[in-house]
Amino acid sequence: MNETTQQQVIDQTVAFVKERLPADPTGHDWWHTYRVWKNALHIGAEEQADLYVVQLAALLHDVADHKFHQGDDKLGAQVAAEWLTGLGVETAVVEHVSAIIAEMSFKGANVETAIRTREGMVVQDADRLDALGAIGIARAFAYGGYKQRLLHDPDVPPVLHDSFEQYKATKGPTINHFYEKLLLLKDRMNTAAGRRMAEQRHAILEEFLREFLAEWEGETTP
Repeated sequence: MNETTQQQVIDQTVAFVKERLPADPTGHDWWHTYRVWKNALHIGAEEQADLYVVQLAALLHDVADHKFHQGDDKLGAQVAAEWLTGLGVETAVVEHVSAIIAEMSFKGANVETAIRTREGMVVQDADRLDALGAIGIARAFAYGGYKQRLLHDPDVPPVLHDSFEQYKATKGPTINHFYEKLLLLKDRMNTAAGRRMAEQRHAILEEFLREFLAEWEGETTP
């Protein structure tokens, strides 16, 4: 497939994803995908990855997220494959993109999520970066509100889940999510660029938690 046709596929995929992910209160809307796409382009260029595969996987990674489809963690890869096949994309590219989408989700603190390709590492890092920093904080509470979860309950400790099933079933307060996932992401970045970007955003999470927990007890941080 030549460069012009590749750009046409990307443009059509952008339109497809915008239609599937309209305004959304959970932090998994088109603009989340947009940010992942842009992060992936930046990281992928530095890592000398195949930017065609990177862009398609980044754009399609949330078209059928398991959190909104009865926990079906295979549906996203299936929808992506059907879309790309319908556009006439080469089988090898379709399979690569589908594999990335199937493998990239966080599945629990004690669950390994091995990514087999450079492009997959790039897209996973780009997605995880959007769970960090100021936007990551906003998205965590948006999702917690959507799920009607408490902000915080000191009597409900975080759980480091041993399986994807446990992780999907969690109903703990939103602050627990910081310890169960968000604070773990910095050390799980795959790429040099991802690690570099994660450092700053991780520090923002830590500062937020210090202030939040102090205010919870009626205190102020120095």
